[in-house]
Amino acid sequence: MMNNNEEVLSIIFKVSDSLKYEVDKDNTVTILEKQDHKIQNFFRKLKFRIPEYKRISMDEYGSYVFLQINGKKTVKDIGENLEAKYGDKTHPLYERLLLFLNHIDVNCHYIEKTNF
Repeated sequence: MMNNNEEVLSIIFKVSDSLKYEVDKDNTVTILEKQDHKIQNFFRKLKFRIPEYKRISMDEYGSYVFLQINGKKTVKDIGENLEAKYGDKTHPLYERLLLFLNHIDVNCHYIEKTNF
């Protein structure tokens, strides 16, 4: 049986099928969150200008990690690539990476685990 660290590092994520996002020329990811709550729709009918999507831009590190989530790479693979690109600025590497991945999985539903 694998210990917890190995288990966590072998998780593979994929981007949620329903997620809309854009990537600009600098590889910055902008998440487009649909704003279709009934209150928002009601105010739109009253001609209030409420954008259809809320735009949330990720920083350089978040964008880099997000663009590696492809349903094939493990958390360990992503961490190794992150460290190779950014070095010590990413430390403590896996603590920070796992916090981010957990946030965009559990709280935002941008990604989902494929292998657990």
